[in-house]
Amino acid sequence: MDALPDARFVGFCQTVNDFEIASGRLALAKSANENVRGYASRMVAEYNEAAQYLVKARAEAGVSYAPDPSNPPNTVAVLQRLNNLTGPEFDTAYANSQLAIQTEANAQYGAFSQNGENGALRRYAQRMFPISEQHLEYARRIAGGR
Repeated sequence: MDALPDARFVGFCQTVNDFEIASGRLALAKSANENVRGYASRMVAEYNEAAQYLVKARAEAGVSYAPDPSNPPNTVAVLQRLNNLTGPEFDTAYANSQLAIQTEANAQYGAFSQNGENGALRRYAQRMFPISEQHLEYARRIAGGR
């Protein structure tokens, strides 16, 4: 996979950060499943930290935010759908959304950490790549009901 251009990578990362924080907060408010709540709590904390690190990396890189309409699976629609679900239906949809976004995030962080042109953003990707591998593994577990 080729690395996104710098501004699109920043837009991608911002979308992932925003989605993980918003969906995690929603899961904490709506889910009674201990595994889902544990994952959501971790996502909120870690993506708040990632968002702060991204602001610093973006400033160091001198790159503006460029939203990309093809960014991770239509996060606005996913959040709206999650908001309308409850109980086990919510948990399943949340887990599946996490699996989808973490799969894409892992691929993008991996590509940019290897092939990204901007040093500050490449360091961000290199920092996030192993974290996203852990998130992806955990997302697989909660999506599989384990």
